[in-house]
Amino acid sequence: MGFGMAINENDKTIPKGWKKVKLGEVLELFYGKGLKESDRIIGNYPVYGSNGIVGFHNEYLVEAPGIIIGRKGTVGEVKLSKINFYPIDTTYYAKLKNNNDIFFFYYLLKTLKLNEMNSHSAVPGLNRDAVYSLEILLPPLSEQKAIASVLSSLDDKIDLLHRQNQTLEKMAETLFRKWFIEDAKEDWEEVKLGEIIEISSGKGLKKNEFVENGLYPVLGANGEIGKTNNFLFNEPLIFTGRVGTLGNVFISEGKVWLSDNTLIIKPITQEYFYLVYFFLKMAKLEELNVGSTQPLIRQTDLKELDIIIPDNETINKFHKFVDQIFNKIKYNKQQIRTLEQMRDALLPKLMNGEVRIMNNEQ
Repeated sequence: MGFGMAINENDKTIPKGWKKVKLGEVLELFYGKGLKESDRIIGNYPVYGSNGIVGFHNEYLVEAPGIIIGRKGTVGEVKLSKINFYPIDTTYYAKLKNNNDIFFFYYLLKTLKLNEMNSHSAVPGLNRDAVYSLEILLPPLSEQKAIASVLSSLDDKIDLLHRQNQTLEKMAETLFRKWFIEDAKEDWEEVKLGEIIEISSGKGLKKNEFVENGLYPVLGANGEIGKTNNFLFNEPLIFTGRVGTLGNVFISEGKVWLSDNTLIIKPITQEYFYLVYFFLKMAKLEELNVGSTQPLIRQTDLKELDIIIPDNETINKFHKFVDQIFNKIKYNKQQIRTLEQMRDALLPKLMNGEVRIMNNEQ
């Protein structure tokens, strides 16, 4: 079955066959159930907290497919599980009334800005009655399924590219281990990391400098934390957490802002770039923590790490091979951004009927 798209020229009216309803008429939210980390037995079922998967357990509470919504802490975060799952007590899980499509409602809920509906002052919280009172446009089931199919197709392509990138980086990491750990030569030189890198800290951003649809990513110790319209760097760099979250190591490319909770590492020659990157990923940086109130890594301690430098022929060969892998990763990331932009632009238009999904066989 093929689908096409049509523009609803008068998008201020309710599309034919659709109806306006309160969310509480078609959906019910249930509390998750407490499950301490110490009580979890490792199994195949994901355990969901308010911000996504927080572990795995050998038992499930809810049969898939299911929608999980952050109730306390990270309010309004919407997740979808395609396998049976265990939502803990900081979440709601959703059950649909009548004959509606769970995948359509997953995408619908993501457009309702539930994260802006905090009803508590101390600990963020999401009130069920406030969610139930929201008005939505509900298409017939056939169109719900068609809309979900289009959006799921985009998400599946995005997920495939993410998994390809994980596989590609694992290949490069395996090569690093083989060449520079398992088959390391005794005559290779050992130096301090500080001899082959330049290191600095990122720069903080004021709250009003974060822009929801900004031009450039803001990167922190855990990866992307927002967007802004300014950038600090426009070159490949390695960065890791300086304060707060320690141990994650990333590569930034293009125009980015690196926050003040990061350390920025730039090898003195391009050929050392991936050598330093994989060395840092395996260096257990969290063990360099010297913070008393919160985790902290000092630049001086990072510089004192010992690293082995191979001969020029070996390092050049490694860099050339791995650079090809990361060029493919970079291309995939560009494809991911394009697909995400397409999905995010299409999502609200599909949900309000401005763009309709038509069955081409009809």
